[in-house]
Amino acid sequence: MLAELNVENFGLMEAVRLKFGRGLTVFTGETGAGKSMLIDALGVLLGGRASADLIRHGEAQARVEGIFEDLVSESLIRLELAGYPVEDGQLFLYREINVSGKNICRLQGRTIPLTLYRSLCEGLVDIHGQIDHLSLFRPETHRDLLDALGGLHDDVILVNDAAKVYNAIIRKERELSISEEERQKREEILRYQIEEIDLINPLPGEEAGLTQEKKRLTNAERITNLVSEAYVALYEGSAGKIAVFDLLGQTRKALQELARLDEEFNVIDQVESIYYAVEDLADQVRAYKDNFDSEPGRLDQIEERLIQLNRLRKYGTILNDVLDRRLSMIEELDKITHTQEQFETIHNEKKLALFAYKTVSEQLSQKRLKMAERIESGLTLELADLSLERSRFEVRFAPNTEPTTGGAETVEFYFSANLGEPPKPLVKVASGGEMSRLMLALKSLLAKVESVGTFIFDEVDSGVGGRTIHKVGEKLAKISHSKQVFCITHAAQVAAFADVHYGIVKEVNGERTRTLVEPLPELERIEELARMLGGGEVEITRKHAQELWQRSGQHR
Repeated sequence: MLAELNVENFGLMEAVRLKFGRGLTVFTGETGAGKSMLIDALGVLLGGRASADLIRHGEAQARVEGIFEDLVSESLIRLELAGYPVEDGQLFLYREINVSGKNICRLQGRTIPLTLYRSLCEGLVDIHGQIDHLSLFRPETHRDLLDALGGLHDDVILVNDAAKVYNAIIRKERELSISEEERQKREEILRYQIEEIDLINPLPGEEAGLTQEKKRLTNAERITNLVSEAYVALYEGSAGKIAVFDLLGQTRKALQELARLDEEFNVIDQVESIYYAVEDLADQVRAYKDNFDSEPGRLDQIEERLIQLNRLRKYGTILNDVLDRRLSMIEELDKITHTQEQFETIHNEKKLALFAYKTVSEQLSQKRLKMAERIESGLTLELADLSLERSRFEVRFAPNTEPTTGGAETVEFYFSANLGEPPKPLVKVASGGEMSRLMLALKSLLAKVESVGTFIFDEVDSGVGGRTIHKVGEKLAKISHSKQVFCITHAAQVAAFADVHYGIVKEVNGERTRTLVEPLPELERIEELARMLGGGEVEITRKHAQELWQRSGQHR
């Protein structure tokens, strides 16, 4: 339950510090006093949208803090697994909104990302506002509500997983299910392309090697002249010119003689190294010259081969890409030629997946049917408590033709408020007041199975009047026996049932307006009930408020 709520500089709330207990707590005040602002603050505390517009004018930041106690086991386990264990039975939440747009979330005093913060706050509070009536008008929400009432979340996950597996196989089957004619055309194209590549038979790196060889053969004469010139200069020598090797030989001999005459100047090792290096170089040049072969017709062969390889560029910019493309085409051809085998495999997979889906979806359907019967009978009693004794509520199922996430059927709620009138879809028959009571009745059922410890109702009595409004108060009081309930109301008949009553007023202090939230003692509560009842005769209204207070006391 929510034990404490502190709000600073949020909207018109300058500093509001509230402590709560169990039972029914109501908030009342004039229109525009700031009642719904409390709900907004609590929504922000639980991870809802927070913008700088919510900050009190002239302030740099707004803060909302909350303390929850007596958490259910599901929440305790979730917090423990996330690394935020509850200490001393209390969960501390903190949200800070800054004008810069930066928002801070803290849980158990530690700053955490908003997404994680929001997920850890799930299941703490169930907030019902007037807009929630609209969800009942949308049939697509009815199945989720039925599952929530039945606690069928885990069953739905099993069905969703089975449906995803089945649908993945269906998509795979459709990819294979191209027409036989198209398959044959594709097979012919692939065979032609693979054969074209295989006939040319490119080798990795072949094109680069041929290009280099072409360059060498194209410059064969120049290469021959250069290598001969180099060999002559290095080793053979020419008329009037001594070869480098011979000059080094003379130098070697002179330095050897010098070393014998002056041992301090000994560079024999250096000259020996140079001498033999030049000899090795001369041998390499001679070998290159002797082995250089400009085979007649070889250049033409290279030109022709390069032309062949160039034809393959439509399959890839380089030969490695062409070879990769060939492998992928072979794989595709293999798939096409073995389509029948694949169809048989997929057919078996589909059969197994469909069986698995039907197994879990039928189990879910049976649970939904049983839950629907319980809801129909339970709502009959709940609605009777709310002066809709002759109403009928039905949960109707329509089968889905194919396995889908969510289950084997769609769900829609039907309703009739009057005897003799057949139930029709809610959107066509329920008035605003009837919808308020229907939602309250559903929440009353939800309170019996839901692990959420705190229910909040924002003007759930909207559109309800007369003797029925008293029934709404009784129903809220009844829910508060098992849940902590907060209610914002304009109805004195509802407020009279509260265990704790807070008054919300706007106060002008100097040039600023602020919202105050104060607990009302008994006498002030009666005065507030009288204000809510209105009327011209003050004493009569006060007397009526006193009677309301006393009559509702047995439920507090």
